Amino acid sequence: MYIYMVIHWAAPVHQMQQYYRVGVLDNCYGKWSALWDCLYLKTKPSSELQEILEAREKDESHIWTFRTREEAQSNWQKKFGHLDDMD
Repeated sequence: MYIYMVIHWAAPVHQMQQYYRVGVLDNCYGKWSALWDCLYLKTKPSSELQEILEAREKDESHIWTFRTREEAQSNWQKKFGHLDDMD
């Protein structure tokens, strides 16, 4: 499985797709680090693995911004309040 992924990343078709979509060739850094991380975590005992994954989850910033009801209403009015005037 991993060999297929490595061959795929280095394949000319993948590189041309990246160049077409993003405008640069893929250096595969993120993919190599993800592979290394996966192999590294596979060597850990399950108890230690669970601790590592929980610590990583706590360190990551959340994708959503949580707001109070009042903050959400104010933000909504700022972004979409002009749509009320279109009636």
